[in-house]
Amino acid sequence: MSVAMAGASSGLAYPERFYGAAAYAGFGGSPNTSAKGVSSKFSNDAALLLYALHQQATVGPCNIPKPRGWSPVEQSKWTSWSGLGNMASTEAMRLFVKILEEEDPGWCARASHFVSEPVVDVEMHHNPKVEPVSENGHTKSMPAENVNRSETRDKDVVSEGLGGVSIYDQWVAPPVSGTRPKARYEHGAAVIDDKMYIFGGNHNGRYLNDLQVLDLRSWTWAKVDVQLGNEGPITPCAGHSLIPWGGNKLLSIAGHAKDPPETLQVKEFDLKTRTWSTLKTRGKPPVSRGGQSVTLVGSALVLFGGQDAKRSLLNDLHILDLATMTWDEMDTLGVPPSARSDHAAAVHAERYLLIFGGGSHATCFNDLHVFDVQTMEWSRPIQQGEIPSPRAGHASVTIGENWLIVGGGDNKSGVSETVVLNMSTLVWSVVTTVQGRVPLASEGSSLVLSSFSGEDILVSFGGYNGRYNNEVNILKPSHKSTLQSKLMETPVPDSVSAVQNATNATRDVESELGTDQEGKIREIVMDNADSEPVIKKVGETHDHLLAALKAEKEELELSLNSEKMQTLELKQELMEAETRNTDLYKELQSVRGQLAAEQSRCFKLEVDIAELQQKLQMMDSLQKELELLRRQKAASEHAALSAKQRQNGGGVWGWLAGTPPTQNVNDA
Repeated sequence: MSVAMAGASSGLAYPERFYGAAAYAGFGGSPNTSAKGVSSKFSNDAALLLYALHQQATVGPCNIPKPRGWSPVEQSKWTSWSGLGNMASTEAMRLFVKILEEEDPGWCARASHFVSEPVVDVEMHHNPKVEPVSENGHTKSMPAENVNRSETRDKDVVSEGLGGVSIYDQWVAPPVSGTRPKARYEHGAAVIDDKMYIFGGNHNGRYLNDLQVLDLRSWTWAKVDVQLGNEGPITPCAGHSLIPWGGNKLLSIAGHAKDPPETLQVKEFDLKTRTWSTLKTRGKPPVSRGGQSVTLVGSALVLFGGQDAKRSLLNDLHILDLATMTWDEMDTLGVPPSARSDHAAAVHAERYLLIFGGGSHATCFNDLHVFDVQTMEWSRPIQQGEIPSPRAGHASVTIGENWLIVGGGDNKSGVSETVVLNMSTLVWSVVTTVQGRVPLASEGSSLVLSSFSGEDILVSFGGYNGRYNNEVNILKPSHKSTLQSKLMETPVPDSVSAVQNATNATRDVESELGTDQEGKIREIVMDNADSEPVIKKVGETHDHLLAALKAEKEELELSLNSEKMQTLELKQELMEAETRNTDLYKELQSVRGQLAAEQSRCFKLEVDIAELQQKLQMMDSLQKELELLRRQKAASEHAALSAKQRQNGGGVWGWLAGTPPTQNVNDA
């Protein structure tokens, strides 16, 4: 066990970073602490502004009456605080730290002793009191008590709020609010209208059926108030797939449950009525399972693999047509992937289904398989670049031709790398790496694609890495979409020629090494066969019907291109509006800061004026006292002069005594 440096304040999350800065500045991190020691460190203007931001962050907007007593300091503090209005607490925290950094740039290096709780980095294999638990075919070591754990944060996961989203290819922990969902893994996640919905999952071996929502604009959690329908509450499940559909519906497909049905069920949640319902399907539905992959290709769902209720691993492929709600089990060509669960799947160019990784009861895989939905044929292309390590339980999303994969594990440790596969060139590369046991290095986490300020962002939630997590992390990838999706009827574009050439050049011949119930991995033998079986679906149609279909197809393509152009224009306008909004917001914040500074200066001038007025009043009093003293002095001099004159006169008795006046004067 290694202890991370608590003094690395740049890695502290809010509000810990703010309280550390407040304690360093002299506030002690408490909302009721006076700011006596602040004035000795900073100027009067900075001290007033720091006091106001500290009160705004810890107490909230100023709602106390203005001080009535003649105390310039208290009035200045009150005015500075009330001038912040309804500024958010998180914003006040960030401004407090920013101003402190401007006033004292080296405070981070000297603030290590102000951090009360150091961050502990625990190795993956160190679990005192662990119990082996077998869940869904994977043996995990689960702590006996999974409560009151200190959360581990990694230096590569920056907890700076949404300001850190300006950095590409770096995981950021946003400042979420609201009641967090219960920690879980193997849940489902989907995004509709800038809201991420989380359904079900596994917590301490118990399946969940709650539906949570995270607003990706305000980053606020809330629990969806699900209304009971005719079927009652939905069955708790984990290892299912959650697919957005129709703009206002969520589809939950398959999943492990306590008492699973024999065949796979499709559940639908209506966001308008907030009710769950079971959809009626036609055809032969697949056997009930969990840990499968479900990929949306056009208006159809492609399901592959998983593990059934008897813990048997599967590698069958089924397609559900959402227009007719009909299941079809595909008879495929080539050698399919070995039976597995907890793998990842993605679609490329609306034609190629890619399968990567996954696990059996004994091992994990890092092989890549491609299924051509037009020729119904499996192939195993050659991977290039930094091929990822074997893993299962990883999460993935696609951005154009880029397939980004996060997390996963091999039942021993979590995978720390975030990797990307260019599906056009089949080249792997590493996007970023985290260190330590963090939620991003987990099995069974979810990953969705959303947008922030007009750019794509990845949002990760939950997972299991020795403890159950409910953390949210986001990443803005530098990989952009450069591939325009084509209709399945159009010719194959040049950008996917690498996939086609690779699948044509390398075919799989799979030899069984074992077919026991444990589902051990089977050896893959590459065969460079020159011949390529070509299977075409032959249908008899009339020439005029074919011409009519082609004409209708061209009209649809023209209409689709027009809609795409309008969509691009609207996206561009939206990006420009968001940019203007961001600039105006920054300007508003700058004006607020200047206004607060000017108010502080005005308060200081008012204090100086009050002191001068007091001095003027004292001068008036002194002048009156001086005038009174002058009058008393004049009266005293007049009395002395009169007495002197009486002495000089001598009176009648002096004359009778014969004393001359001059002699009296001399004697005197």
